[in-house]
Amino acid sequence: MTTEAATASSHDDHEIAHVMPLPVLFGVFATLMVLTFLTVAATWVNLGWFNLPIAMAIATVKATLVALYFMHLRYDAPFNGLAFLTALVFVALFILVTLLDTIAYKPSVDAYRDANSVSAPQ
Repeated sequence: MTTEAATASSHDDHEIAHVMPLPVLFGVFATLMVLTFLTVAATWVNLGWFNLPIAMAIATVKATLVALYFMHLRYDAPFNGLAFLTALVFVALFILVTLLDTIAYKPSVDAYRDANSVSAPQ
């Protein structure tokens, strides 16, 4: 006869509690739906140059809610939040450098188009 010994690899069926209560998750989901509707509604109003900052602000709030609650960064170790923010800073840095490069060579491209009567692609 064999006897079963409990080891670290033994399987034990048990429920694992969720990190957050479900009402909090549903509240965040409802908030995201309202913000999504607000994003769509913002396209119906022409505010000129102010449309982009409004859309980016709404998107930033939505991304923050997703990161804090659905990625569990709010209840996680502070180091994980720091690592996430560091990654975002580097993404912003890479985008900034790309935009600076675009600004640097755009006058040369415009001068070439004007000198050679090359129309911009449609």
